[in-house]
Amino acid sequence: MSSLEESVAVVEDFLALVGIGRLREAAAYLAPGARMMFPGDVVHTDLESLRADGLRRYRFVDKHRDTYDGAEDGTHVLSTGRLFGVNLHGVAFDNVRYADHFRLTDGLISEQRVWNDLAVTGVLRVRSTHELDPRRRPGEGAKEARP
Repeated sequence: MSSLEESVAVVEDFLALVGIGRLREAAAYLAPGARMMFPGDVVHTDLESLRADGLRRYRFVDKHRDTYDGAEDGTHVLSTGRLFGVNLHGVAFDNVRYADHFRLTDGLISEQRVWNDLAVTGVLRVRSTHELDPRRRPGEGAKEARP
């Protein structure tokens, strides 16, 4: 397995564990002093504060991880895909673009920079499915958004 493939596996495992709420296990993939940077200049240094901050925005969120790319030496990984979840009003959403850039040090995540379209799509503000842009509605065969 190449260095890039090993780093992609670290990132995939980390994102999968965070997505299902197994934060203690996910934390094992973070280097000491790791920083996770989100839109709005929000910085987290631990997964519990990340989770608490997210619960002020939505009931649940996870990622369809569509692509990975990065540096051959495994020091950088880019994950792109689409967010899905349930907002605070109980409205399920899907197909919201994201890009996460990871820096890895000694095989662990030392930095995560997150970009997404949650704010511009309005999915977090809508109060009913009728207000939700049809492009953001969960489709047939998509992962079910869960509370």
